[in-house]
Amino acid sequence: MIAGQDQSSLLDNPVWSALSTTHASFAEGDSLAKRYPVDVAPFAATRDQSPESYGSLAQLLGPEGTAAIPLATMPILPAGWSVVRRIDSAQMIWTSKTSPSVERSFEELNISNVDEMLALVELTKPGPFSKRTHELGSYLGIHEDGKLVAMAGERLRPYGYTEISAVCTHPDYRGRGYASSLVSVLIERITRRNEIPFLHVRTENVDAIRVYEKLGFKTRRLINIVVVKNEQSAHLSNS
Repeated sequence: MIAGQDQSSLLDNPVWSALSTTHASFAEGDSLAKRYPVDVAPFAATRDQSPESYGSLAQLLGPEGTAAIPLATMPILPAGWSVVRRIDSAQMIWTSKTSPSVERSFEELNISNVDEMLALVELTKPGPFSKRTHELGSYLGIHEDGKLVAMAGERLRPYGYTEISAVCTHPDYRGRGYASSLVSVLIERITRRNEIPFLHVRTENVDAIRVYEKLGFKTRRLINIVVVKNEQSAHLSNS
């Protein structure tokens, strides 16, 4: 049995689950609230929806601090908190038994590729990606004409699962199967570790959802990715 296959509830609060297990070395915070370093990822999480947990998160974020919180339900924010942005996403989990074929050559990306990775992300907007995000897992890329034109990698890692993220292709090179090939490689690697691949995609991106379905993913549930801010801590810091 694949590790974690009966523990999918970990994905209801995936950042907390990751920072409490496989990514504990990245965690900033305490037993009530945790976050990634800001130059790694903009994500944070609370253990539960209690005012005490959000109080801990306020201390962690500091004045004017914001964080993105992926949750299966909308967060229950105490007074002083506000929602800056909400992104409705489909959380898709890989359910196939056979890894899809890899049809394109690729290369490993590392710290020497950060500038071009950031440039491709800025152009294509696949989601949050910072200068240290590549430290969270493997990142793969395809170069054409001397430039990075496609990439994909690993981000959140709740125990028994690995999230595939930053899947993007330069507009001039789409339709060649580059992204699908990179995702296929990641699926093979993740399942070889006896883990389950999953990902998040905006619900309105129906074309991407169809592609992921062809690769063996099925929607597990909807996830709210909510960017929150603690206005109260900002006010108190200026008083």
